[in-house]
Amino acid sequence: MMKKIVLTGGPCAGKTTALVRVIEHFNSLGFKVFCVPEVPTIYSLAGWNYLTPNRQLYFEGERAILETQLAFEAQFERLASVCTKPVLIVCDRGALDISAYMAPEEWDDITSQTGVNRNQLLERYDAVLHLVSAADGAEQYYTTATNSIRYEKADEEGLRAARELDKKVIKAWTGHPHLRVINNHDDFERKMQRVIREISNVLGLPQPVTEERKYLVELTGQLPETIDSDILQTYLVSEPGTEVRLRRRTWLSGKVVNVHNTKKRTGPGEQIETERQVENALYESLLQQADPYRQSISKRRQSFIWQGQYFELDTYKGVLQGLVILETKGIADAEDVNFPPFIRVIQEITGNKEYYNYNLALRK
Repeated sequence: MMKKIVLTGGPCAGKTTALVRVIEHFNSLGFKVFCVPEVPTIYSLAGWNYLTPNRQLYFEGERAILETQLAFEAQFERLASVCTKPVLIVCDRGALDISAYMAPEEWDDITSQTGVNRNQLLERYDAVLHLVSAADGAEQYYTTATNSIRYEKADEEGLRAARELDKKVIKAWTGHPHLRVINNHDDFERKMQRVIREISNVLGLPQPVTEERKYLVELTGQLPETIDSDILQTYLVSEPGTEVRLRRRTWLSGKVVNVHNTKKRTGPGEQIETERQVENALYESLLQQADPYRQSISKRRQSFIWQGQYFELDTYKGVLQGLVILETKGIADAEDVNFPPFIRVIQEITGNKEYYNYNLALRK
């Protein structure tokens, strides 16, 4: 078995510490862990600077970074192919990070010359974990001391630039079926634990059942910049103790991703969750296995970061019209939720099975 993930994020997000934790943790579980180094840093330390006024030098540097990234990954995949242990390849940033640092037309030129497109680059990775920059919600921990080539300095202007870059990196990876945004926490250890948990899910390792905190809400003001998508969710016939979901997610850009997800209870309070992306033809075929006792759920999802915490606002359509649920991602039980001022909380529904999508789908 080989899985390849990207560990990315905004400036001063804890990525370096997370890489050390990941290598130690999964090596101890019997995995062979390879870490693909951060290619832009290699070029910066070698003398190239993405702030150069020479646009041709800038362009050729970014193209070289993309080509080197792809080459590095190919070589580590070759090493993985002869390993006798299961392999985890962790990329310290991935190919699509590069697009966050340039205009869309320049990125299109580079990918065209390199012979790849955005969908091909997304499909190279089994998961993408984005660690939110300390500049958003954990400003007291933001520093440039750990990275001598960081251009976003620890002043108000630098913090603002770091927040914007953080959002650009998330946008660059939008459309990946296993993009997970890892919040800031007052206790940094919780951030690291979430990284380990998300990778464990990708590897199919049993994990404790955890409840993301959910709330019935009303939208009372203007949302910040969001990433919007439409979700159509269908539950399939499955054996007892197993929940099988087929999801089609369509972003406003036109990108469509189909994901087949299975949750299986393995013991008290423990489950294995697996998911795989499926092509349109298989998606249509799997719809024939739809649970006749459940209707498909349709909703608009708006994702955003507020004060270092990641939220998903789901506005339901069809027979569930009028239902609006706000879900937090990776906020610990003892941690305060930074509710945005444009959201009015009506009721917390964390753990309330009545509001599980699986039960909302039941035909009345």
